[in-house]
Amino acid sequence: MISEPDSVLLDRRDPDRNMARYYRLDVVPDLFGGVVLVRNWGRIGHRGRERQHWFADREAALREQAAWARRKQRRGYGMVSPAGDP
Repeated sequence: MISEPDSVLLDRRDPDRNMARYYRLDVVPDLFGGVVLVRNWGRIGHRGRERQHWFADREAALREQAAWARRKQRRGYGMVSPAGDP
């Protein structure tokens, strides 16, 4: 079993390029017993865009979540600590 968090938040900031972006990946259950990976991204402080991907099981959704997180980290995004973590 994969022990990934249900929610991953990444950001990318570059003041020289006036860049402040976020990328959020949430794994949530749907009403029919499946699981949805919700990807939300955009400029920090704005609503952004959203895409949803449906999966039959949680493990498949978590694998896809980890793959998206790796892709974004290769593009310069960094993990954001949850509130309260040092």
